[in-house]
Amino acid sequence: MQEGSAQSVPVCSYTEWDPLEEVVVGIIDDASFPPWHIALPPVLPTDQLDTFRARAGRPFPRELVAAAAAELDEFARILAGEGVRVRRPEPIPQRVTYATHTWSSTGMYAAMPRDTLLVIGSEIIECPMAWRSRYYECLAYRPLLKEYFRAGARWSAGPKPELLDAQYDRNWAEATAADTSPRLVITEFEPTFDGADFLRCGRDIIAQRSNVTNAFGIEWLRRHLGDEFRIHVLEFDDPHPMHIDATLMPLAPGKLLINPTRVRETPRLFKDWDIAVAPEPVVPEAHPFYLSSRWLNMNLLMLDENRVVVERRDEPMIRTVTDFGLTPILCDFRHFNSFGGSFHCATLDVRRRGRLDSYF
Repeated sequence: MQEGSAQSVPVCSYTEWDPLEEVVVGIIDDASFPPWHIALPPVLPTDQLDTFRARAGRPFPRELVAAAAAELDEFARILAGEGVRVRRPEPIPQRVTYATHTWSSTGMYAAMPRDTLLVIGSEIIECPMAWRSRYYECLAYRPLLKEYFRAGARWSAGPKPELLDAQYDRNWAEATAADTSPRLVITEFEPTFDGADFLRCGRDIIAQRSNVTNAFGIEWLRRHLGDEFRIHVLEFDDPHPMHIDATLMPLAPGKLLINPTRVRETPRLFKDWDIAVAPEPVVPEAHPFYLSSRWLNMNLLMLDENRVVVERRDEPMIRTVTDFGLTPILCDFRHFNSFGGSFHCATLDVRRRGRLDSYF
């Protein structure tokens, strides 16, 4: 961990690109396959469905977890070397059964702080997540949350969901097979959302409905934030939506990276921005992607308006960001990618040096 200079505001982040001062980097300790549940098939790669059924509740391959953990540690060292204060969550056991009055589950990991927490300005929000296997994931971050609160941060939480069967479309598989239009597996029974379905551009927050984030959840966040922020809900050509940051990525004021397979037409909101098209991923087909597509290559982390962390072996993306006027900082992350995230997913930018502004 690198100790940064004391700040009067411990939590403050308005954009994806202001100069990064403090960040939480996830951990992969005890990573485990979640119990099988109806929420999984809509977002898992089809070649992993049988694997998840067979290994439900069991640990991910030990050698892959070790390799991903080493990459996370190196990522943390790189960030510290760039002058960023790095924090880590506390390990919590993932294969301990917990239960509510209607269901039981075990956990998965604490690798993706971007999913379970959302920083908007000086507030850090616990997200009401839709997966039962992630119900208590935020406990890994509780020591940090308490520390930030005691130092003056605003700490809140979305309504803790019941995650009853009514939250899930039990006819999703049949309806999807009969209809070519995308259909989400979560219903509007109660508000749920993951932080990774939101991107921050000052006063404007870009959001999508997905298989974990419903309209109810977006509306809760809209009312919670009040008139100071504007939430824009966009739709993309993605048959399996879950997390917006492998579809659209604002890199700096006026600079946007898009996924060419999902963004057929640049959203009107970004009509005056320069657009870069993400190159085809170069990860070998044989490389395991348990929880996501290979388009994690565009899941980048900006350290400021110029510096961007990019996977070391992704030469096409390195060329793309360089041609876009950015300076790539290289880090091995391919083993971590297997677990469903990359640099943006694996981090929570707690503090960026900036102010609330409008960019549209």
